[in-house]
Amino acid sequence: MKKGILLCGHGSRTKTGTDAFKELVALLKKRYTDYEVDYGFLEFNHPVYEASVERLYEKGIREIYALPVILFAGSHAKNDIPYEMNTIQQNYPDLTIKMGKHLGVNTNLLELAKKRILEREESLMPIDRKDTCLVVVGRGTTDPDANSDVHKLACMLGEGLGFGFTTVAYSGTAYPTVKESLELVNKMGFKRTIAVPFFFFTGVLLQRIYGQVNDFNDTVENDYVYTKAFGKDEWILKAFDERLEETISGTGNMNCQLCKYRKQIVGFEQEQGKEQVGHHLNVKGVLFEEDEKVGETPSVSRKIKKLLGI
Repeated sequence: MKKGILLCGHGSRTKTGTDAFKELVALLKKRYTDYEVDYGFLEFNHPVYEASVERLYEKGIREIYALPVILFAGSHAKNDIPYEMNTIQQNYPDLTIKMGKHLGVNTNLLELAKKRILEREESLMPIDRKDTCLVVVGRGTTDPDANSDVHKLACMLGEGLGFGFTTVAYSGTAYPTVKESLELVNKMGFKRTIAVPFFFFTGVLLQRIYGQVNDFNDTVENDYVYTKAFGKDEWILKAFDERLEETISGTGNMNCQLCKYRKQIVGFEQEQGKEQVGHHLNVKGVLFEEDEKVGETPSVSRKIKKLLGI
């Protein structure tokens, strides 16, 4: 019996972000032809996961590998998506949903980040990397374990490529923010600073990061530039290959050694043992299928409904 893959997206408030996600889905559909590949969103877009699982189930799928399209193990990967999958699982006694691991720290992402850095450097006047600072920008969460992954990736990139100094910044929630990090870096006097956003696609947060770097660059003497988003590069697809294989074999485990929900972590003691509950009920998409599914031509009725706004 054919098995299914559910690509668990977060959702974007911009059409460009949603379209970029669907382009990635289209590539993975072509890559995993032995599976029925579908997708859903946690918030802002539809279909929500319930609708995606339902249409997989209606196609005869009885085993689904749920792969989070998430870079770091914050609350979305540890709480929200597992909560959704566990809740949906209860409605289908004859269906098995196996949860995969977020992409996290892996060699594929390191190679892709290196590629983006080299692409950016090629467009700039050559200078010694020792005169360049690298700033790795993560999403930022309330989970120090997830934030530490950003530091690890920054360390491996900075040391591996020989930058003069490497640090991190976050688009929100965690310290330092992009503006705060750039202000600290500027005191060191590096000729150039390259910001590398660890983001899949363009969207509100990424555009905000770009704007902050540009605004800062306009007010200082040294150069501050950024790389483009990861997008649907082959290195990303290879990372999904690894996560799918782990999910099938049952080896894709979450890091629980430093998880604030499993262990007493300094400053987060009250989080240990906290109930796993999703918090996106107020912003979830509507429980119906989207106007244009990946790989399908919209029907005449859908086009009419879209034109009428219904």
